Amino acid sequence: MNARILATLVAGAALLAVPAHAEEKTTGDKPAAAADYQPNSATKRFTGTFGGRTVNYTATVAEQVLKDDKGTPKAAIVTTAYVAEPRDPSRPVTFLFNGGPGSASVWLQMGAFGPKRVAIPSDARDDGAPPYPILDNPDSLLDVTDLVFIDPVGTGWSHVIGDTDPKDYWGVSQDAKSVAQVIRQWLNENGRWNSPKFLGGESYGTTRSAAVVNEFEGGYNDVSLNGVILISTVLDFAAGAETEGAELGYITTLPSFAATALYHGKAQAHSVEQFVEEARQFAIGPYAAFLLKGQKASAEERLAVRHELARFTGLSEVFLENADLRVTSGRFYKELLRDRGLTVGRLDSRYMGKDYDNAGEHPDNDPSFYGIDGGYTAAVNAFMRDTVGYKTDRQYITIGGVNDWDWRLKGGRDTNAYLNVAPYLGRALRENSGLRIYVGQGWYDFATPFFAAEYALSRTGIPQDRIQFHYYDAGHMMYVRDEDRTKLSRDIRDFIRNR
Repeated sequence: MNARILATLVAGAALLAVPAHAEEKTTGDKPAAAADYQPNSATKRFTGTFGGRTVNYTATVAEQVLKDDKGTPKAAIVTTAYVAEPRDPSRPVTFLFNGGPGSASVWLQMGAFGPKRVAIPSDARDDGAPPYPILDNPDSLLDVTDLVFIDPVGTGWSHVIGDTDPKDYWGVSQDAKSVAQVIRQWLNENGRWNSPKFLGGESYGTTRSAAVVNEFEGGYNDVSLNGVILISTVLDFAAGAETEGAELGYITTLPSFAATALYHGKAQAHSVEQFVEEARQFAIGPYAAFLLKGQKASAEERLAVRHELARFTGLSEVFLENADLRVTSGRFYKELLRDRGLTVGRLDSRYMGKDYDNAGEHPDNDPSFYGIDGGYTAAVNAFMRDTVGYKTDRQYITIGGVNDWDWRLKGGRDTNAYLNVAPYLGRALRENSGLRIYVGQGWYDFATPFFAAEYALSRTGIPQDRIQFHYYDAGHMMYVRDEDRTKLSRDIRDFIRNR
């Protein structure tokens, strides 16, 4: 399994609110060791207009304390909840998180669905230096659902308590168990057990979503869901692995190469939709057959495949031949615009960067990540601390707060083969007739390529009639593009309404 793929699956978010009157309370950090640990929290009321509807709502930033069987506090996971007033137990509630693993929910919260968002350039330019505009977000989903953003242990302000080892929470199954526990506690405390429930994640957050679904619906003590929202999906990690001898990743990445080449003028087609469909068919047809034959492929097959690869990727046949007709994504980022002295982004290949020099095989950095991170970090701290009034001396960790992640699945088949959580969703769909799945993918996303998501969710055992795909003209965090943020909001709003 490619360590770089596993380590850097990221995502993003939006929120803030119009100034208002209000009930306001806050408690400071307490010592993180005592058995009588008191959770930190802050609450404030606001009013905003979302989806054309004016909504009064309460913003609550609060630590959800997880305890062991003896009642000893083990971890404090921070949730940020936006709940419409007056409260309605029959109103939908949506639980959201980002990925990483090790990413806080700042991206989805301050970029897409919260009541405020940070404004960064919509046209794939760097976000520059502060101050960053923090704007009302009419694309927030608060008109149709209450929202609860979750920061797992090691992200945001979430932390272990006392001598608890944070690694107890750093793994596919361990993380899912803790997030499921947080959601159960929130339902208890807010009287929302019979509310329509939606679960949503971005990037590794989609992996987490499937694992949490398994925690909820894999036994008999169910938390039944109405819908799962997958944004920039990664479920089957073999589908994108760039490892010697593994061929599937070249197949699932090719349509993303084609979309990017077309965007930057290195290929010709009438539309991105038409071109990626041609690339899909070539990838699963002649290209897949060629790769599976390995060194037994004929010279004629090799020549035909090389010619088509050049057309789809915008790369020269000489370069393709030198790469043995197997181009890794890192090489593509560096090579596509080498003649212009530029690289393209991984999270969003619309972004272009300038390296120290034009030599080498891989970019110095990802211009689509350093092009957005400053604005989000500033906005989440300004809103939570200064507007809502959450008092803490802790640093807000946007991404990178975990290590030594345990990628093994607990229980289940093929534990020692490769990580694939898609079967969790297949089982849930088979056993919950009211469950539906929304999948949102950007054409220009190499962290979680759209064709890999399509592949993972089309496997046997996964009912197809309640899965819907939507595509966007941006990358991993499609909501950084204004038009796509509005489309994403509209698509998910319809998904929730049509439960």
